[in-house]
Amino acid sequence: MTTTAEAPPAEAPWRRLNPRMLLVHPVQEVVRAAPALLGLLIAGSNNGHGNLWALAGVAIAIGAGTLRWFTTSFRITPEQVQVRRGLLRRQLRAVSRDRVRTVDVSANPLQRVLGLVRVTVGTGRSDRNSDGGLRLDGLDAVEAGGLRDTLLHDRPGAADAGGAAASPAGTTPGAALAEAAADLTRPAPTETEIARLRLAWLRYAPFTLSGIVTVGAIGGFAINAANDAHLDPRRVGPLGDLGDALANMPAAGLVVALLAAVVVVVALFSTGGYLLAFWGFRLTRHSGGTLHVARGLLSTRATTIEERRLRGVELSEPLLLRWAGGARCVAIATGLRVGRGAERGGSLLFPPGPRGEARRVAAEVLRTGDPLAAPLTPHGPRATRRRFTRALAGGVAIVAAVVVLAAVVHWPTWVWAVSAAILPAAAALAADRARSLGHAVTATTLVTRIGSLVRRRAMLTREGIIGITLERSFFQRRAGLTTLTATTAAGRQAYAVPDVPDAEALAVCDAAMPGLLDPFRAGRDTGPA
Repeated sequence: MTTTAEAPPAEAPWRRLNPRMLLVHPVQEVVRAAPALLGLLIAGSNNGHGNLWALAGVAIAIGAGTLRWFTTSFRITPEQVQVRRGLLRRQLRAVSRDRVRTVDVSANPLQRVLGLVRVTVGTGRSDRNSDGGLRLDGLDAVEAGGLRDTLLHDRPGAADAGGAAASPAGTTPGAALAEAAADLTRPAPTETEIARLRLAWLRYAPFTLSGIVTVGAIGGFAINAANDAHLDPRRVGPLGDLGDALANMPAAGLVVALLAAVVVVVALFSTGGYLLAFWGFRLTRHSGGTLHVARGLLSTRATTIEERRLRGVELSEPLLLRWAGGARCVAIATGLRVGRGAERGGSLLFPPGPRGEARRVAAEVLRTGDPLAAPLTPHGPRATRRRFTRALAGGVAIVAAVVVLAAVVHWPTWVWAVSAAILPAAAALAADRARSLGHAVTATTLVTRIGSLVRRRAMLTREGIIGITLERSFFQRRAGLTTLTATTAAGRQAYAVPDVPDAEALAVCDAAMPGLLDPFRAGRDTGPA
């Protein structure tokens, strides 16, 4: 009897990024080194060698970008996604495929021209200080689509790392043919559109105030450039005429004119930023159990989220956007970072737009409208009193400090009189924060709403809650209040229901996670420690 030993399956080969990245990496390194190159140019101008120093710096940056491509490789095995990079300091990163939660595909303008994309594999770590994902910066756009399907769905016949159909080791030709026939008869995945950008939503862009950062950055750069060039703006014709006109205006008119100019400029930049970030926005649901978000004008971004990794939805209403009747919607999902903001972190489900449309999108994503329709339980007068006490105490301390300084430094009377306006502003803020407080427990979710400058309504699925913490400070114990915090491995990882009456906190805990407190009761009712 003769036996034949089966050969072990071949190990997946290491592959490099797309060769077209040799045109992208050097440009990225030069842009990243721009401040240092400018410093070399200025430093070398004293001895007449500034241009040579700058050219040498550009050559070094280009060499570093080229070396980055040659020292980076990756491979996809049946168990892991592996990336190794570096020359002097060699680094190998591996992500287990069963830990893949999201796949984010993005492309800057240069990559779009070359038909390339950046693929970021999310692994469930969403903390603010570390990036738990793995990045492949420079894949062909078509290849990236196949890789995304393979990592998220692991479908039979999906493209593997080499672009060919993957077959398990030991599969017979007949079984492979049967499997291929089954793939042909399998119904094609369907797509359902949930939301699409409408141009009417542009009216909400000025209320996002995202242009403030852009205006500040451009203004600071212009001022520094003028100082370095020893340029006096008053000697530039139009700027000089504008300065003379402003100098001749009364003080009140000057303040109004400057405020109006700032509002117009910020509104224009906010609208431009809105178009760049959300042009072509589209949210769809696929039959494979995923949500797909695509957006971007110059730089595009496409994020795919597995619905089984979704732990809830959050409605966010910044103050000005709320006054305009708007809101935005973000996902609470494992594998999505929130430390850099919802728009840049990949968790955005709905851009700033009509509040009613944001609520509809949230209900569609959650597959139920109960968390949005459920009436919220207020936290009572004691929670309201705490908000007024803290807000007014801080305001009184600021006004008292200004009054003391005015008396010591002999400031004008109007200085401390104006500072007294802090008190009614603090009272209004406290009242709004008290109105925002509320919570509810539905059949599937824990709902909590807090905030004033940014009001957030978090709808966390009960099955996504991994623990509940009950905390009471010294002043909360005197007031009979408790802060309940639900923890989850998604989003901000902790969602608080602050300043709830003690009995209500226990009732919420029992409703959200039945039986959690039974070991602590030990046959008797006890309040939170």
